[in-house]
Amino acid sequence: ASCTQGGCRRLDLSGNTRNCFLTGSSNCYTNLICRGQRCLLNVSNTKVYKNAHHSSGGFCFQHAQSFGEKTAALRISSVGQLPQHFSAWNFQSIRCFRTSPSFQAVPFPFFWIIVKPIQKLFAILLGRSIRKWWKALPPNKRELLKESARKNKWKILLGVSSLGVLFVVFYFTHLEETPITGRPRLLVFRKEHFRELSEIEYVMRMEEFEGKILPETDARHQVVEAVFGHLSESNEDIPQISALKWVIHVVDEPGVNAFVLPNGQVFVFTGLLNAVSDLHQLSFILAHEIAHAVLEHAAEKASLVQFLDFLSLIFLTMIWAICPRDSLAVVGQLIQSKLKEFMFDRPYSRTLEAEADKVGLQFAAKACMDVRASSVFWQQMELAEAIQGQPRLPEWLSTHPSHENRAEHLDRLIPEALKIRESCNCPSLSGPDPRLIFKLNMQHLLELSKGQETPNSTKQDLSNPKLDFPHI
Repeated sequence: ASCTQGGCRRLDLSGNTRNCFLTGSSNCYTNLICRGQRCLLNVSNTKVYKNAHHSSGGFCFQHAQSFGEKTAALRISSVGQLPQHFSAWNFQSIRCFRTSPSFQAVPFPFFWIIVKPIQKLFAILLGRSIRKWWKALPPNKRELLKESARKNKWKILLGVSSLGVLFVVFYFTHLEETPITGRPRLLVFRKEHFRELSEIEYVMRMEEFEGKILPETDARHQVVEAVFGHLSESNEDIPQISALKWVIHVVDEPGVNAFVLPNGQVFVFTGLLNAVSDLHQLSFILAHEIAHAVLEHAAEKASLVQFLDFLSLIFLTMIWAICPRDSLAVVGQLIQSKLKEFMFDRPYSRTLEAEADKVGLQFAAKACMDVRASSVFWQQMELAEAIQGQPRLPEWLSTHPSHENRAEHLDRLIPEALKIRESCNCPSLSGPDPRLIFKLNMQHLLELSKGQETPNSTKQDLSNPKLDFPHI
């Protein structure tokens, strides 16, 4: 997270930032306001006006083109403040936020797509054949084989141990250090393969979102492109960032979602723009997605799953060989699959998400954003789910950390991120802590709801939310 020459960009978007709306009304304009000599949003066809009402002598970027089509509103409010329409009785439906596409959408190598089902089918047929062969043996031959196995148990044990040693050697010979964090990880598939195959994924995504991609002239696209461009320029000292050609796609979808393909194709849903409260939160989410691409999480996750799947073939063969009936073997195979998923796959996915949060926070700090707003976003998401009465699943059932744990994790990382921000000679954060503002807004919301029956009150209890922020 060190800042080399050219790696930092000065940007003042403190708590005094004025409100900015992207509305669908033809009488409204896009107001993107920032302070300081270097401003974040430098879009085409933009006029610069001196803001006479801004006490610090900042500048206002005002887009001269009105919008004829109806668009979803993105409110860029004061840091950490809840939008005016944010209430328990009038809240837009927000889907569960995922900062990356589901693992099934990750572009896998072609040979894996072909070989993986064949491997499982071979293991099932092999185990079933062993079971039928054993049943067809006369009792005396079974006893002879058992006796032979007891006599040669050390040879059998040596063979099994040798196979285990091969797996261990393969694992340690394919370990690499993760960029930036230096964490050792298994990497079977090369990132070059994933970038090539991500072109196929890109074509599939473009077909999926056909007719929903916003044009580059749309203000929402320009906002995302400007924020993303500022992040990439501020972190151009990272080779993985400067080497990629980043392309922005804003998808007109209500889901609160964003993801980046390994080849640099960025997809942001308009539902995310409706969910963030300010540019700082949007910057952190985009930095999180950049971190996924820089850390090569797609290739890492695919490598781990392939390694575990290959190991599970041995157990799959044993299940079909030992179980007396096919129905019991199917149950055993299902149990094995679920155990692998909940004991290895999902916890590993949560680890990668936490790592992307940490590195993304560093990227946002080097871009001189208010990193304190990062945890506020996840608290807003937690509050949104509580208001809607959505069931709160245990974290171990999810591929992502819970909103509450995510906010707490970011709170622990914020002091370090603030030091990085200071080392980049960023302007000081003159505004109040957005976490404190969110806490005060929550208290005000609870006072308004006191004495009134809240929707889904039998499912959720909003009377005692967790509002502790240790770093305020």
